[in-house]
Amino acid sequence: MKIKTILVSQPEPKSDKSPYTELADKKGLKIDFRPFIQVEGVPVKDFRQERIDILAHTGVIFTSRTAVDNYFRISEELRLTIPDTMKYFCISEATAYYLQKYIVYRKRKIHYGNGTFADLMEVIKKHKEESFLVPLSDTHKEEIPKKLEQAKIKYTKAIMYRTVSADLSDLSDVNYDMLVFYSPSGIKSLMENFPEFKQNNTKIATFGPKTAKAVKDAGLVVDVPAPTKAAPSMTMAIEQFVTECAKKK
Repeated sequence: MKIKTILVSQPEPKSDKSPYTELADKKGLKIDFRPFIQVEGVPVKDFRQERIDILAHTGVIFTSRTAVDNYFRISEELRLTIPDTMKYFCISEATAYYLQKYIVYRKRKIHYGNGTFADLMEVIKKHKEESFLVPLSDTHKEEIPKKLEQAKIKYTKAIMYRTVSADLSDLSDVNYDMLVFYSPSGIKSLMENFPEFKQNNTKIATFGPKTAKAVKDAGLVVDVPAPTKAAPSMTMAIEQFVTECAKKK
């Protein structure tokens, strides 16, 4: 089977220099993008049930811009005034600068890592005296609380937003040669939107072992696993598969 059309279950890249653009041009593919999941803020009435005192903490750990948005949203809806003494620990410099949307940046105590939580942990360990609040999604990475506990950091996990399935009903009559998934949530969305989904000749590409497991648990088959030694990126894995399919015709 020759691969001609691909649907990637993520937002469309903002840059024309995306690896997917290069792949489409190189192999003559039609590649569409559609997020299968979306983020919704936890309603403030639900957050109240967690009985978390935001102002009882002296520092906040932000792992994403979404976490920043929801922390300040909930604080505003609770009519809290965040003190100027609050310390912010961000996973990256870009996330740190994003705080300017809500605070006067130069007047605050802001720390950041180089983009990984492991790196940010090295910064956090230097401030063990703080009491941290960690705004997270209901589907957050388990390494976050695990690393905080291992380092004996005093923290409170606050679920402030949720990952939910997007409405994909408009795709019911659209068929692609390949579907590309990056998370188990994407597979969950596929099956919730299309309970009668049959893979048939559709090829499925997955990134990461957890996503591959979700595909198998749904009774489907992974045709293009990534990353591998030969293909460390999703686009490289797809390119190799498309090339092999073309040879078989």
